[in-house]
Amino acid sequence: MRKRKRGRKLSRKKNQRKALLKLLARSLILKGKIKTTKAKAKEVSRFAEKLITKAKKGDLSSRRLLTTYFPKDLVKKLVDEIGRRYKERKGGYTRIIKLGPRKSDGVKMAIIELLK
Repeated sequence: MRKRKRGRKLSRKKNQRKALLKLLARSLILKGKIKTTKAKAKEVSRFAEKLITKAKKGDLSSRRLLTTYFPKDLVKKLVDEIGRRYKERKGGYTRIIKLGPRKSDGVKMAIIELLK
């Protein structure tokens, strides 16, 4: 029986979608809060939570895995600051706040932020 594939395509090919998620996750880690569409916010939430879970370990293996996604200075911030902040938390590191539709094309907007 065919099963449904998980995740959204976001009207992009695989490599473009992967690059978009990396960029959104990078902005989220640096700024702590970003405004984007609701669909992109839900996807980047899934992606970022997996990365933060890796960062919580803080060992060499997880640092090397994170450097495949981000530069070393961002990995350092992710492991040292964000990973330590959520050490006791078991999941749910992000919050999505829904906003109204965008004026130009009516797409539902949202704010995604890291919890304190």
